[in-house]
Amino acid sequence: MTEQQPTVRKTRFVCVSDTHNASPYGAFRLPKGDVLIHAGDMTNQGSISELRKTVKWLEEADFEAKIVIAGNHDITLDSDFYAQYGLYFHNQHPQSPTECQQLLEQSPSILWLRHESATVKLESPTGPQTTFKIFGSPMSPENGMWAFRYNADAATQVWDQIPLDSDIIVTHTPPKYHCDETGQRRAAGCEGLRHALWRVRPRLAVCGHIHEGRGVERVRWDLGSSNLKYKEESVERWEDPGRDNKKTSLVDLTNKGGKPIDNNVFLGDVPADVSMLDLTTSQAPVLPDNGPSPQSTDAAISRITTALLAVPAESLPAATRGQGGHPPSLRCDLEALSGRLGRRETCIVNAAIMASSWPHGSGGKKYNKPIVVDIDLPVWKE
Repeated sequence: MTEQQPTVRKTRFVCVSDTHNASPYGAFRLPKGDVLIHAGDMTNQGSISELRKTVKWLEEADFEAKIVIAGNHDITLDSDFYAQYGLYFHNQHPQSPTECQQLLEQSPSILWLRHESATVKLESPTGPQTTFKIFGSPMSPENGMWAFRYNADAATQVWDQIPLDSDIIVTHTPPKYHCDETGQRRAAGCEGLRHALWRVRPRLAVCGHIHEGRGVERVRWDLGSSNLKYKEESVERWEDPGRDNKKTSLVDLTNKGGKPIDNNVFLGDVPADVSMLDLTTSQAPVLPDNGPSPQSTDAAISRITTALLAVPAESLPAATRGQGGHPPSLRCDLEALSGRLGRRETCIVNAAIMASSWPHGSGGKKYNKPIVVDIDLPVWKE
């Protein structure tokens, strides 16, 4: 008997980042949706007055869930950084990190993620009643004297903490080479985060930080290259339907939209269009229409994944054959592949609202629209 896949329903995410004290009362408009995501840099220097204004409009925004992370400019939200460097910013008017953080901690409607995960259930009877696991982090690569920073040597340690079962990842920094090109034509994202996205392969990854990198890329991960991690098969760049007009800047990843994200977290080891490889008999029995059995998806090391290693199964250490253990090569990643080959694509969204990194130049401040993402998610309640 096979496991039935859950019912899915369209859920609308409205994504913003790098508002830097701007609000939807003037600088930009918030489209309607189910979930609002803010990917950091709510303020310029994290003062209590700046944060009060931002928290006010976030609390007033009409969304069932509102998920927020900090950014490198929100300095009072990084207690250790502020203790060491705060007076360089606020020497005449020192701020209280505790008071600033309480604005978010005590908000009845904001979920503030500080390099951590949460499972969200949309419970409104008028909403989609879907659920998802989300990881959010304010961290970004060290670049000047700003908060929530890490050096390049620590990137792997920072991003390996993302749970493999995350459906959505929100980070302030973009991954390297994806929505991270600066005005100087330099890729300023984090390579360690790109590696982590290959391992986790979430449906959606939302970021900001690099204002000029605003946009969307749909990445198809290469999972079939023997003993090779972090490879990409293709990248599709989004054309903004809302550019220079009054339309919504929409990304449609739903089945109804005709081009759903190829990320079936319930499929287990075997993609729907691939036969199951049997290494012991050298035969390839056809996968049933209704998917693999629970026994195959529960296996610690799948037959398909073992085949990807370019190493005969019998030569693997006993602890590795079906029971975990260390991979036979530093270039392969059994944990990231085993039972997870249904996760093949990730949509990466840089939702920076501030259009330029230097908004006080001759052109003045310019703003982008929020990016709206429609995506099918599992219904938690029938």
